[in-house]
Amino acid sequence: MQTDLKNKRVLGINGIGRIGKLTFWNHLNLRHFDGIVINAGREVGREGNDIIQYLTTDSTYGSLDRFLYGHTGKTCVVKTIDSAEKLYEFDGMKVKVLTRDRNPRDIPWNKEGVRLVVDCTGVFLDPSLPADYSKGSLRGHLEAGAEKVIVSAPFKMKDSTQKMPVDSALFVYGVNHSGYDPLRHHIISAASCTTTALAHMIKPLLETEETSNIVTASMSTVHSATNNQSILDSPPKAGTGDLRRNRSVMNNIIPTSTGAAIALEEILPEIKEIGFMADSIRVPTSTVSLISLNLTFRSILSEAGDPIITKEFINDLFKKAATGPQKDFLLFSENQNVSSDLMGCQAAVIIEGHENHTRTGFLSLSAETLQQYGLSTSKDINFPVTHAKIFGWYDNEFGCYVNCLGKLTKYLDKNMI
Repeated sequence: MQTDLKNKRVLGINGIGRIGKLTFWNHLNLRHFDGIVINAGREVGREGNDIIQYLTTDSTYGSLDRFLYGHTGKTCVVKTIDSAEKLYEFDGMKVKVLTRDRNPRDIPWNKEGVRLVVDCTGVFLDPSLPADYSKGSLRGHLEAGAEKVIVSAPFKMKDSTQKMPVDSALFVYGVNHSGYDPLRHHIISAASCTTTALAHMIKPLLETEETSNIVTASMSTVHSATNNQSILDSPPKAGTGDLRRNRSVMNNIIPTSTGAAIALEEILPEIKEIGFMADSIRVPTSTVSLISLNLTFRSILSEAGDPIITKEFINDLFKKAATGPQKDFLLFSENQNVSSDLMGCQAAVIIEGHENHTRTGFLSLSAETLQQYGLSTSKDINFPVTHAKIFGWYDNEFGCYVNCLGKLTKYLDKNMI
């Protein structure tokens, strides 16, 4: 591809699972890059047309034709330029598929003119591992010729005591992406779908004076199934701690864990002072998930003694965010939605205003208790506290995550030096 696209923008995609294929679709639609090189890491099917069929169909989102052109009847014209080299043309865009190398350091990014790679394998997550690590590493992409690597998942350090390398960082587009430094950051995590949605939910709350004093925070995500779950019950691998992920994804509601809270602390450092609990409940749907966010605020009352933080206050806050600083990333809906209504919605999160609610109560502290903390007083004190329950939908595959990942990828490419 190098001869065809010399001095052009060429995107590398490593892995063509759920996120890899949808990333390809997204950039084919955006047309920011002049060409795309996809590393499958292995042969796909028995003949060349098998990879084309895989790349142009999807059981969740339908055909590539419909994705690009809706119901206009227009089709995505796919041509085979060189079957031996697996070089194709999708609506005029050159696309090359590599099928030989799985270790990032062996992928010929330099030869193919690729400067920026999105790693969608879900395998290489530790930015601290050296390029020559025997099982492959993110730094292998840099050794192979890429200048920047974006990981479509949160970092996962094998040694939890090790600090984040200085050239690595987590960014969620629309929240903290402006902190990207092209001279410093070479390995970037785009966090996860849940962290992306959660960060956009929390951001306007932290930026509003009345809701910035968060005492406790927790969330549960009712999350669609993913490919790391079992279709039918299967025996867990040795050392597996979460036995429920090996139960049938089609037949069960499965409580499990999520790293969203840990990643959120990297995106919004203010969260570290609060302490955030998070869990995930997997359900048998193909995409679109729902965050149930629970927050307790150190509240205040109006001069008349009424709570200031109410359902109306919370909803108005999100309405303003949806038309202001987080426009197109955060949507506010007062419809009574179900998950399929939001499939393909390209916002990072859709606030379900109809279901949000609050309750204000009082924390009573006696004079005796206050005296134990060194306060000289003879009066009991009642502190107002408000608990809020806020719901946010997000399409955990294309709509929320891949769309935000695509915006981050485009932003990094524009700022390449």
